[in-house]
Amino acid sequence: MLETWLEQLAQGYDRGPMIDKVVASADDAVGDVFDGATLIVGGFGLCGIPENLVAALDRQGAKDLTVVSNNCGIDDWGLGILLRDRRIRKMVSSYVGENAEFARQFLSGELEVDLIPQGTLAERMRAGGAGIPAFFTPAGAGTLVAEGKETRVFGGRECILEEGVVGDFSLVAAWKGDRHGNLVYRHAARNFNPMAATAGRVCIAEVEELVEPGELDPDAVHTPALYVDRVVVAPREKRIERRTVREG
Repeated sequence: MLETWLEQLAQGYDRGPMIDKVVASADDAVGDVFDGATLIVGGFGLCGIPENLVAALDRQGAKDLTVVSNNCGIDDWGLGILLRDRRIRKMVSSYVGENAEFARQFLSGELEVDLIPQGTLAERMRAGGAGIPAFFTPAGAGTLVAEGKETRVFGGRECILEEGVVGDFSLVAAWKGDRHGNLVYRHAARNFNPMAATAGRVCIAEVEELVEPGELDPDAVHTPALYVDRVVVAPREKRIERRTVREG
């Protein structure tokens, strides 16, 4: 059996056709997101956010969502529109950012919020995608972040146990993608997207540019097709969260 496999490998055996993961629209891509689902969403501020998928999800109407993402967009863009329309039950985030509605819902008790150090949040996504159930980190030790969590001392530093996070769906935004689902992110838009992509049981990616299989340099691929289930081509608006200009 081993000899047969080695012969096939040397000759280059036919693995059959790869799956074309491109779907017709963002609405089709998120059509099966259900009430109460947990979403892992890429992006940082308004950079690299899957705004087309989020807008489609708002139209779709799923509610009582738990969203794991660095922040919640702004009041009228990105995840902020789901928050505005009361679709989100809980946010697991690093900061409130520029979203006044996020702050209002949190302070009024309408929204459950779990604030996590930014590096810890990224590692929880990465760990979940890698099948690592939990890890120890010194970030947050001795603070409110550590309440109710197991602690241990490593090298004289107190550390807390954080669990890897896995979602029902992950929503990410990429610069380029091919029909198989290989993704390339561009500059700062890479941020949380590679970790988020691996942490969802179903990964849905929106891409600015679709290329044919073989056109991407394998060394440039940030998220391999293995992790991606659906790809939608969607033009994305480059909005600036806070514009600062020099006087004069």
